[in-house]
Amino acid sequence: MDIKGYIRTVPHWPVEGVMFRDITTLLLNPKAFQHVCNELYERYKTMDIDKIVGIDARGFIFGAVLAYRLSVGFVPVRKQGKLPPKTVSAEYSLEYGSNVVEINEHAITKGEKVLIVDDLIATGGTVSAAAKLVETLGGEVVECAFLIELPELKGREKVKDYKIFTLMEFEGH
Repeated sequence: MDIKGYIRTVPHWPVEGVMFRDITTLLLNPKAFQHVCNELYERYKTMDIDKIVGIDARGFIFGAVLAYRLSVGFVPVRKQGKLPPKTVSAEYSLEYGSNVVEINEHAITKGEKVLIVDDLIATGGTVSAAAKLVETLGGEVVECAFLIELPELKGREKVKDYKIFTLMEFEGH
């Protein structure tokens, strides 16, 4: 199935010059959504994974489904102020600004193997911050999985110390 055709491009959103890759259109199609979830499951079903970290907010969708299918825990990494205390935080840069993400301080225990899931890797800032949070809590990042990669923004370079898996690429940012 060509899932790339189910991704809508929204020009100049959320700011001028950004070509936003909207997964909402993929989620609206049950077969496309199932296909993506099945692809991720097939990749990770034999890997030694204790927890899946889903990045706020679209990483929650695929991360939670995958955690359910793999029978492992799901950990949300959220934007600052969205999780109850006590949390650990990390700041990161985006293609169009900066932000802070947080994780509950007891969500991951020392030595746990963690898969990080998000919908898209652009500059790599968000996933880099999430990986830092996992490691701060003593977890080991086994891989970072994305539906979409925007290679022109060189996000893979920012997280070159981690294995990266993507289902598709879009040229142009």
